[in-house]
Amino acid sequence: MPVADVKRELPSNRMIFDARRDPAKYTNFSDNYETLMEEYGLSEEERQAFRDIDIKRLGELGVHPYFLPQVSRLFHGGAYNHNNSPSAQAYGKSVVEGKGKTR
Repeated sequence: MPVADVKRELPSNRMIFDARRDPAKYTNFSDNYETLMEEYGLSEEERQAFRDIDIKRLGELGVHPYFLPQVSRLFHGGAYNHNNSPSAQAYGKSVVEGKGKTR
């Protein structure tokens, strides 16, 4: 998942960028992401990766590497982010261990 493989036009990249910076989108993201995916025009492959919280797959689809851990934080929260936090564990399971889906 190198930066060279990023698809800058991928709707997921814009959605993640906006959601991390807009409190209205960030708050309760995990309850409202279906609406956001529709609003941003994500493909069915992107939508399924978000439904599964499959961070590895999102990287394969072209999501920027910086945004991949952000996906985990959107679903699991970013407070008290450390190696044992739920978001770090989900990221590690999906990307580092290569197990894909975390849901």
